[in-house]
Amino acid sequence: MKTEVLSAARPENLSQALQVLKRGGMVAFPTDTVYGLGVSAYHAQAIARIYEAKGRSRENPIPILIASMQDLSRVSLSPPPMARRLAKRFWPGPITLIVWRKPTLPDELSPLSTVGIRVPDHPVAQALLTIAGPMAVTSANKSGDPIACTASEVLKGLGGSIDLILDGGRTPGGEPSTVVDCTRASPRILREGPISEEEIHDVLTKG
Repeated sequence: MKTEVLSAARPENLSQALQVLKRGGMVAFPTDTVYGLGVSAYHAQAIARIYEAKGRSRENPIPILIASMQDLSRVSLSPPPMARRLAKRFWPGPITLIVWRKPTLPDELSPLSTVGIRVPDHPVAQALLTIAGPMAVTSANKSGDPIACTASEVLKGLGGSIDLILDGGRTPGGEPSTVVDCTRASPRILREGPISEEEIHDVLTKG
């Protein structure tokens, strides 16, 4: 497979990315944290291809990116108040919230009944998600390799195994998102990131 690299600044290239996604292809694109590798959240075979391309364990769930908080109900089953409060405060931004997933989502996303969901704060990601809908997205690098913050780093690691890279320049964050489990009575941080435990605690206790 030849991996195509296109400028994210050209609207027609976003349309081309959408066509790739519709046929089950994989598209890498910049987010506010790192470059992500994504497919349609509803395409089971495409999700399976992400695991293969990255060498990722099937036991490691793939999160979903959405364009806005209004899309939360499309992929989550009764999001708890805790998740809604954190989403309202930090979305769009570098926080992934673990919630109960809709049973209509493909099982390939996760062996669990939960899913991580995030709204990225990046114009390219926002534009793609707006036209494509919810996407299953994970970092655009081989599992165990350094994260990719540029299109050239994605190409070096995944070139030949994915369909398209939207080059939107270097990502501003460079650090994966904070991951918070919102399915319990109190939040549990599964991965530390740009948003601190103290900030999360303040939102939930002080409003």
